[in-house]
Amino acid sequence: MNVTAQFGLRLRAVASVLGMLASALALAVTCLAQTAVTAAPVLTLEQLEQRALERNPTLAQAQAVIDAAKGRARQAGLFPNPTIGYTGDEISRGPIIRGGEHGLFVAQTFPLGGKLRLSRDIYEREVAEAEAVANQQRRRVVNTVRLLYYAALAAERRVQVRENLARLSAEAVGVSRQLLNTGAADRPDVLESEIEAQRAQLALNTAKNARFRLWKQMGAVTGDPDLAPTEISGSLDDAIPELVRDPLLVDLLHDSPEVAAARAAQDRAEAAPARARGEPVPDLTVRAGPRYNRELLELNARPVGWELAAEAGFTIPLFNRNQGAIAAGIADLSRAKQEVSRLDLELRARFASAFDDYLTSLRMAESYRLDLIPRAEESYRLYLTRYQGMAAAYPQVLIAQRTLFQVSDAYVDAAESAWMAVVQLQGLLLGGGLDMPAVPGGAGSADRMMMSTGSMNPNRPR
Repeated sequence: MNVTAQFGLRLRAVASVLGMLASALALAVTCLAQTAVTAAPVLTLEQLEQRALERNPTLAQAQAVIDAAKGRARQAGLFPNPTIGYTGDEISRGPIIRGGEHGLFVAQTFPLGGKLRLSRDIYEREVAEAEAVANQQRRRVVNTVRLLYYAALAAERRVQVRENLARLSAEAVGVSRQLLNTGAADRPDVLESEIEAQRAQLALNTAKNARFRLWKQMGAVTGDPDLAPTEISGSLDDAIPELVRDPLLVDLLHDSPEVAAARAAQDRAEAAPARARGEPVPDLTVRAGPRYNRELLELNARPVGWELAAEAGFTIPLFNRNQGAIAAGIADLSRAKQEVSRLDLELRARFASAFDDYLTSLRMAESYRLDLIPRAEESYRLYLTRYQGMAAAYPQVLIAQRTLFQVSDAYVDAAESAWMAVVQLQGLLLGGGLDMPAVPGGAGSADRMMMSTGSMNPNRPR
């Protein structure tokens, strides 16, 4: 075969595969623009949020905490129960005593110093704290669903990008082998295309695994562990909101459920020292009742008969005046006040980090979408055209192809980060939709502020 015939054979081989490359490029560009038509969306963000609000167990836990606090508030204000019993005295068989005195009594403790009112006040404030925690948990759940929603959008786009890359890479392997058979490519070109194809397949497997993981996490937050990857409405290409730093920070510090819960905890802590100071105030205990005295009177040899017995007493706060509990209550109040200040500073620091992530990701996403991806597409088309005219080597086409999809992947990462930062900032920096809600007061810290001084009040909150 002469040189002219051999060259013509190579041209025909090149022409036979250019159609496949052009078709693959068109498919890739379509994916990058996400213009493929899909079926009607199965789930919307609103539906996912509603599922989570109905099924997430942490919200039921938060409501249970509120109910428990209401129960303690009711119990703390109840009056102590009376005591009814039998009494006997001078029980003996003597001819005069004749069995002694027998009767009944009723004993009642009267809490003084406003103990019941102060105890009830603590637990009523604990109810307010529990309600603030429940509101905070609701926002956590909603924010977590939104974060997973945008992560799922990004995961689906990433799978689409890498599917097209894997398809294009596999076609490139076929092209390289055909060109090798005709002498238009060398063995290193084939090896390079095979390596790119394997890397593309690994990247695709990673993206599919990540998508599956995200949907399992979504199922956990929405209370549906069997939830499978499903089509959802929305797009990463929707306009990302332009947020303004200072007004957003003011809203965060004013509206944060974390701050509301901390202030409610401070209100509860303010009531504890007053209750601790009221504990040493003695309770009045009254005991009275009738009894029959069988002892004989010497004058007329008849029994004494019915008598009335009465007792009243106080506990004297001589040694234990609840000094330790009062000091602990004051210290806890100071800690609660400092917690509000600490949380204010922490929110400012978290906001600064989140807003930095937002600005960086937003500008990156805009740059990739408006500039870098169009440039990478143009570069790939030019190299493909030059290769068609035998003016460029096939490895250059592969490099341009790889660059196009790397830029596309980077755009997906940046858009995902930007949307998730928006959710965080607009959602008052809350997350952790499956974290157990906090229990106000540590489930009993108020009781420590009301340590007993030996009072006979049986209704002290437990």
